[in-house]
Amino acid sequence: MLGIDFGTSNSAVSWAAPGGVARLIPLEGDATSMPTAVFFNVEDRLTHFGRDAVAQYLSGTEGRLLRSLKSLLGSPLLRESTEVNHQQVSFQQIVEIFLDGLRERAAQALGGHAPRRVVMGRPVHFVDDDPERDALAQQSLHDAALAVGFDEVSFQFEPIAAALDHERRLTAERLVLVVDLGGGTSDFTVVRLGPQRMQRADRSGDVLATAGVHIGGTDFDQRLSLAQVMPLLGYGHHGPQGREVPSRVFMDLSTWHLIHWLYLPRAMSQAQALRVNYTDRHLHQRLMQVLQQRDGHRIAHAVEQAKIGCSQQDASAPIDLAFVEPGLAAHIAPADMALHLGTLLDRTVQCARECVRRAGLAGATPDAIYLTGGSSALRPFQRALQAAFPGVPLVEGDLFGGVASGLAYSRL
Repeated sequence: MLGIDFGTSNSAVSWAAPGGVARLIPLEGDATSMPTAVFFNVEDRLTHFGRDAVAQYLSGTEGRLLRSLKSLLGSPLLRESTEVNHQQVSFQQIVEIFLDGLRERAAQALGGHAPRRVVMGRPVHFVDDDPERDALAQQSLHDAALAVGFDEVSFQFEPIAAALDHERRLTAERLVLVVDLGGGTSDFTVVRLGPQRMQRADRSGDVLATAGVHIGGTDFDQRLSLAQVMPLLGYGHHGPQGREVPSRVFMDLSTWHLIHWLYLPRAMSQAQALRVNYTDRHLHQRLMQVLQQRDGHRIAHAVEQAKIGCSQQDASAPIDLAFVEPGLAAHIAPADMALHLGTLLDRTVQCARECVRRAGLAGATPDAIYLTGGSSALRPFQRALQAAFPGVPLVEGDLFGGVASGLAYSRL
């Protein structure tokens, strides 16, 4: 069975023969996960994926970079078109192009055999509090999988897939809270796992509760960008009449999947018209420089890397913005993370609490909390979890490959 974890920030693919052990498929060199990014190169007319796509963009190659495609699922924007190499292409088609790239890499790793059956991962909620849009999101992903050549497409909740992968390493039965914190969503499952249960064909009785909220790493990036970088372009700045510069352009400029819309002529004209709202016209010049040079994704990438660096080192990390203006820089410190991410982290941890409540543990706590998804490594998030579940050990799994591996074990 082939499992595809089509993530907001990163994607992974795994394969398991019946009764066999899942193995992650190399997608870029030896790397078994790759950024969910597509770059349409105007110069060589080729489509580039993952790290290659990001590198092409950051090197200044002319073309279009698109990231966080999963965030468009369930949105009317998915049916909108954008210009790629002088052709109009819908975002649904771009999702298909990325999935086709994953399937092609899987076929190469499997000796040229292109799999016909696939289990796709999905969050507990693609869209919060909107069942119709949530169903539309899954249907769009289902249609994309069929369009690239899969004959049989099924879905599994991503935290349940992560649980199935974690179970392979347990030697005794455990009650586990699985936490899957990715680029776009935070998902939770309370599940009974163990060597004996692993042999059961029907595992539905082992899943005690699921919960999810549409908050993830890209939301953290947006908050940090708005707080630490966008003020350098005029966010929060007050104009001659004492009114604040309209914030819409900064919101979009700090949101991965909306950045490219700002480069359209109408959006550029609207940004130019904001000049009268500035007292400090130099800030407006910076904003226009970013838009004219199409540096939005470059800024988003710099913020993301600083967030990761700050979390890993538990120390201030620089954001080099010299590509906007010589000497221009910002930073992210641990105190900034705590201040600006506090509300989002509280909502995420509250969702974890709700999942445990739904499981009906009658005051008991899980035996362990199993972490997967790249954003689950964020120190402020782990600290918040430990405060909410004191004494419960955190077990860090394969952050980028655990869901894909578990999908290949799914019996659907």
